[in-house]
Amino acid sequence: MKEIKVPELAESITEGTIAEWLVSEGDSVEKGDPICELETDKVNVEVNADYAGVVAELVRDAGDDVEVGEVIAKIDENGEAGGSAKEETPAPEKEEKKQQEKKEEAPASSPKQPEPKTGKDQKVIASPAARKRARELGIDLNQVVPSDPLGRIRPEDVDNLSKAAKADKKESASPNKQKSAGSTSNNQQEFDKPVVREKMTRRRQTIANRLVEAQHTAAMLTTFNEVDMSAVMKLRSERKDKFVDKHGVKLGFMSFFTKAVVGALKEFPYINAEIQENEIILKKYYDIGIAVSTDDGLVVPVVRDADRLDFAGIESEIARLGTKARNKELQLGDLQGGSFTITNGGIFGSLLSTPILNTPQVGILGMHSIQKRPIVMPDDSIEVRPMMYIALSYDHRIVDGKDAVQFLVRIKQLLEDPYDLLLEG
Repeated sequence: MKEIKVPELAESITEGTIAEWLVSEGDSVEKGDPICELETDKVNVEVNADYAGVVAELVRDAGDDVEVGEVIAKIDENGEAGGSAKEETPAPEKEEKKQQEKKEEAPASSPKQPEPKTGKDQKVIASPAARKRARELGIDLNQVVPSDPLGRIRPEDVDNLSKAAKADKKESASPNKQKSAGSTSNNQQEFDKPVVREKMTRRRQTIANRLVEAQHTAAMLTTFNEVDMSAVMKLRSERKDKFVDKHGVKLGFMSFFTKAVVGALKEFPYINAEIQENEIILKKYYDIGIAVSTDDGLVVPVVRDADRLDFAGIESEIARLGTKARNKELQLGDLQGGSFTITNGGIFGSLLSTPILNTPQVGILGMHSIQKRPIVMPDDSIEVRPMMYIALSYDHRIVDGKDAVQFLVRIKQLLEDPYDLLLEG
């Protein structure tokens, strides 16, 4: 019998969550075949079989948290497909007999509830949905009384036990000793009206932790400005068809902003830096993270060496990384090592926001919706122009307010005269 363990993932990743099993017990697998999808705090990765044979046992369930090196499955190299090396599920006749023996052994006055079993709940016969429901409610499957005559636990059995436990708890609590409304012993709030509890995905937990960490460790401030997008929109309109024909990709706003950011970072190098203990690391490269929203949360794939790419190269790379993000195909290398981040809340309709730093970076640029507004021109005339608010959040520990404001002004200047960006590359 061979054990399948959680492989080494990356230096900073020590655990993950089994998102989905790709095989079942009794399935035949070849060496290198994917057997499960593991969700980490950065990306989803497939765990492959190290041996050929038959899946004898799935040690952990989908949704379980596992650590690097932990055994998650066993493979029988001499097994036959359709079978399993571990003990088979009892036949219906044997299971009925076992249930009848338990009833006869129980005292006549005792309630219809078997004694708790010992061992892990994997030995309990339960549907996957029931196991998932039990994990959500924090219920030991050994305590659940199955309604199925064959002894198989179903989700409704888990719910019945949960309701019964709540009812007993409510009846046993005296008015003077009741806890504050809506609280339990494990600090989980209870509700009188319908709610749905969802376990946070590992990626969502990591996002939450990183955002709180950024708030606690950085002296974060945000400065704002607005950009007249007339010139960019005119240039895109003039060249979009030829651009697509020549490069096979659309000319979007992100390439303009990426080029403007690179130009401004070269003039204000402390915004392209990070802090390590008592040292400032000034980065002489321009790997720009582009925030992408997915169903599982926000990820920030990195456009490498953006200063060396032309507009078509940036647009192609953003499109490639965005597709990988939405298809859950990003690799760890796609996400690591960015020096500055751009996030575009405008695609969702955001007019103004204060983006949070993507630590250890010390700067992040926020783009927003383009809105037509009346603007007073230099000759005091009033024109309606397409305007966008932009925001720079920065770490005040190493970035002075003067530099942050001038950095944003420089981006504004480059975007309002985008022909310089095209000429200078």
